[in-house]
Amino acid sequence: MKIAVIGCTHAGTAAVVNAKQLYPDSEITVYERNDNISFLSCGIALSVSNVVNEPEKLFYNSPENLNNLGINMRMNYDVTDIDMDEKIITATNLKTADIVKEKYDKLILTLGSWPIVPNFEGRNLKNILLCKNYSHAKTIIEKSADAKNVTVVGAGYIGVELAEAFEMKGKNVTLVDAEDRIMSKYLDKEFTEIAENEFKNRGVKLALGEKVQRFEGENGIVSKVVTDKGSHEADLVVLCIGFIPSTSLVKGKLDTLPNGAIIIDEYMRTSVKDVFAAGDCCVVEYNPARDKRYIPLATNAVRMGTLVAKNLVNPTLKYMGTQGTSGIKIYDKCIASTGLTEEVAKKTTSMEIDSVMVSENHRPEFMPTYKEAIIKLVYDKATRRILGGQIISDEDLTQHMNTLSVVIQNNMTIEELAMTDFFFQPHFNKPWSLLNTVALKALK
Repeated sequence: MKIAVIGCTHAGTAAVVNAKQLYPDSEITVYERNDNISFLSCGIALSVSNVVNEPEKLFYNSPENLNNLGINMRMNYDVTDIDMDEKIITATNLKTADIVKEKYDKLILTLGSWPIVPNFEGRNLKNILLCKNYSHAKTIIEKSADAKNVTVVGAGYIGVELAEAFEMKGKNVTLVDAEDRIMSKYLDKEFTEIAENEFKNRGVKLALGEKVQRFEGENGIVSKVVTDKGSHEADLVVLCIGFIPSTSLVKGKLDTLPNGAIIIDEYMRTSVKDVFAAGDCCVVEYNPARDKRYIPLATNAVRMGTLVAKNLVNPTLKYMGTQGTSGIKIYDKCIASTGLTEEVAKKTTSMEIDSVMVSENHRPEFMPTYKEAIIKLVYDKATRRILGGQIISDEDLTQHMNTLSVVIQNNMTIEELAMTDFFFQPHFNKPWSLLNTVALKALK
């Protein structure tokens, strides 16, 4: 069996490693346009702030390692065409310009995503950077060394983490976003306000509710970011506006969403026989809303890549969907969320949404120290089904959202969560778990 894999970051790496274990006699060929695989882009901010001193350690696998497993790694190869009827791939060696055509029996598309880059005036000025891969990471670290005024465009997780990292390095930082809150996809206002204050207290300028209009420069280098409400000095700009699926290669050949995300079934199969897809190039089944959405996360990608391998020959293991569970640490604040926020639920579903919030010390007051925790639960008022949650504290209580992810996965109600069994130990918590407590409040 000849297996072709296009793209090898998280989903691709998981797919090929598992496929080789399951089908040791198969001939697996990976086509990757970069010279590295499995880069963890979430570590870029950690490198900027010197929490991680060696960015080359942000890889968890290598082409050499996969070669040693018997996988044919075609690094620096760009696939230019796929004939899905004849099952032939055409690819160009980016170093030699040689063109190869190769047949496959099974095709795995792990094409990933790419940063959104609007066509702003002045976009081609120097020192306007993207934040996605290892090359971007090295450039950001190099260019930021001498930068004084740094503007980050986009206040999602990556933008927020970079803003923190640049501030910790002593830069004058401006964080720009068209939304009126940071991290608005992941957290409700009660939580983003706390995070925003962390930035304000450290002198980070939050330019929220502002849309970038253009970039201005001097001598070909960016010097100013102009928005619809003002301008911001900048000798370095990093664009973190979001991601789109890298699926131009299969446009018109597979069923996709309007944004290009490939539609797959529960066994990772696309609309064409023997063609599978996984990771950031795909839609996911979003359990809280019971619909399909585009949620590019590494956690989704590694699971989906593993599932492709499991289902490559016969459909054996179904995709369970996702809650989009995520977490972030901003200065001393440990934050996590899962499922729908109240705001997103009200905007994107027809359910009758309600929520409760509890502020509680994380362990008994008789202990030498304790930290305040704020936890929120979002649920469907009609069915009582739990849809989402958020937590923030100076103590790392983020695992509560992993637990809540399982709760949502299993369609539990607020009544069931209120009476679910959790351990009590004064070092860690109170007799009533925070999850019990917030669910109990929802019953009142």
